[in-house]
Amino acid sequence: MCGIVGFTNTSGVQDAAAVLEAMSERIRHRGPDACGSWVTDQIALGHRRLSIIDISEQGNQPIFNEDRSMVLIFNGEIYNYREIRSELVNAGHSFRTETDSEVLIHGYEEYGKEILKKLRGMFAFVIWDEKNQTLFGARDFFGIKPLYYTEMNGTFMFASEIKALLPHPAFEKKVNTAVLEQYLTFQYSPTEDTFFEGVKKLPAAHCFIRKDGRLTIERYWNIKFEADEQPLLGDWVRMISETFQNSVAAHKIADVEVGSFLSSGVDSSYVAAVANVDKTFTVGFGTDEKYNEINWAKRFSRAIGKENYSHVITKEEYWDILPTVQYHMDEPLADPSCIALYFVCKLAAEQVKVVLSGEGADEIFGGYNVYSEPNSTWYDRLPLGLRRGVSKAAGVLPQKRGVNFLVRKGKTLEERFIGNAFIFSPKERKSILKIQTDAPDPTEITKPFYQNVSDADEVTKMQYLDLHLWMTGDILLKADKMSMAHSLELRVPFLDKKVMEIAEQIPTRYRVTRRFVTDKDTPYVTKYAMRLAAKRSTPPETANTAAKKKLGFPVPIRVWLKENDCFETVKQCLTSPAAAEFFNTEQLMKLLTDHKKGKADNSRKIWTVYMFLVWYKVYFEDKAEQGGHGVS
Repeated sequence: MCGIVGFTNTSGVQDAAAVLEAMSERIRHRGPDACGSWVTDQIALGHRRLSIIDISEQGNQPIFNEDRSMVLIFNGEIYNYREIRSELVNAGHSFRTETDSEVLIHGYEEYGKEILKKLRGMFAFVIWDEKNQTLFGARDFFGIKPLYYTEMNGTFMFASEIKALLPHPAFEKKVNTAVLEQYLTFQYSPTEDTFFEGVKKLPAAHCFIRKDGRLTIERYWNIKFEADEQPLLGDWVRMISETFQNSVAAHKIADVEVGSFLSSGVDSSYVAAVANVDKTFTVGFGTDEKYNEINWAKRFSRAIGKENYSHVITKEEYWDILPTVQYHMDEPLADPSCIALYFVCKLAAEQVKVVLSGEGADEIFGGYNVYSEPNSTWYDRLPLGLRRGVSKAAGVLPQKRGVNFLVRKGKTLEERFIGNAFIFSPKERKSILKIQTDAPDPTEITKPFYQNVSDADEVTKMQYLDLHLWMTGDILLKADKMSMAHSLELRVPFLDKKVMEIAEQIPTRYRVTRRFVTDKDTPYVTKYAMRLAAKRSTPPETANTAAKKKLGFPVPIRVWLKENDCFETVKQCLTSPAAAEFFNTEQLMKLLTDHKKGKADNSRKIWTVYMFLVWYKVYFEDKAEQGGHGVS
């Protein structure tokens, strides 16, 4: 795993090599083992290396083709590089390293952008073609690896992290307030735009070509859910098992030790059991099992004959690390589990250089509890017009569980579901914001994705939306940034093209089903076929793993915000001059005090605003561009 950075128009920059070095230094944590650069009159390319495959100096980047007419910088892993390398050798290409990186440049030389269709892995890379004066770049199928870009003052810049762009003299740092308003609903930035005005993310499964000052972006791969009704449930379980084991084997390819994260959920347990790594890593809070999965993880690790390393995160540790976490995230993220992920990555990095994790299983196999909502009650069978009327009447009542149900059920899926997080409604975010923006309604952001699967059932629509927004914008972003903060490579074997090919074909009833359930309190089972596959690989004494309720990284934010010390910390922030610049602080304080008094659970709303303000302080008040925040 590595970090990349670069820019064009080097002739317009005084000492381009020094500027590139400063940019590269910002992402040293992504690759502390080696650094490399290449600067010409047209372009500057920088690379930070974390050595995983071919750990000798031969694997350092940039990497060139045979006649040095093309040069590559690459972040990621190509798991099928040996097969592609064999094809390229047979086609006459000469390799000088044993790295997976080199197949990309020879592959592009041989196949052009069609090389992307051959890859199996996670990646963000850029290739400069000297002969054609063309810059080509791509991001992997699911968006596991990030790639940011911008064009400012005649210079095109790109990097693995936004912070690497800040030292460039052409970069102008401004807050994108439209993204702030979107973030207040989604808890992350959901579109290609970022919190830095003018900086964009290259979308997952997209590539770009920049030539003669013109940037062209296109999608090269898409997810297509097409159910195959022929195989029986047992056939699907067998196919999932075989394909996942193959994926895990591919994801274990490394010249260094590989470990595995472990919670009490089925996803990480399945990974740990199949991977057969020596070490697992778990974090938790306090002793309450609602917030601490360590005891369960240790029992599971013993059952599979592995050693578990754990850490109990104190409240003080959690709150103290928030500025460092938001610095590494580049953009504010209001997911409280992000900080827990920071600590488990820190723990793992003390022992290994590569770790496997269970991200993606919920999105591709239908694992979130919300996926069981469509047509789950008799009320869903009432005419929509009737439900709309009831919803409108209920909408004027104080929010509580039964009222919220009636409001939600009076809307179509496209109107009510924007993903796993819905923090502030458009009306609510307008009321707390002092500034005016041109941010679109959340449904305008989700609309194109729903249109792509307009003929699908509601569960599939929800999965498709989450795969493109929630997973990329929240789940995978924090996985990359928190692991890289500790120079740790995090691999996600569920997010593999071959695994996705199987998941796309599984009928909905084998993803989210109620047919086989005996527990009257759980009318639906999510990830049903995958759970049965996981049960095959887990020890009998831990068989309940397959049915265990998903906790993720449970964090007691709701409880902490009622305690005096945390309340006062947040209060000081919500009434600060920075808060007053963007928000109506009186309304923020009402949310906070009502929460402390138990009048409403406003914890997620408070946390969303608080995380933005912590991020803003780091990047716009504490001069982070001068390197004020590093890894703790």
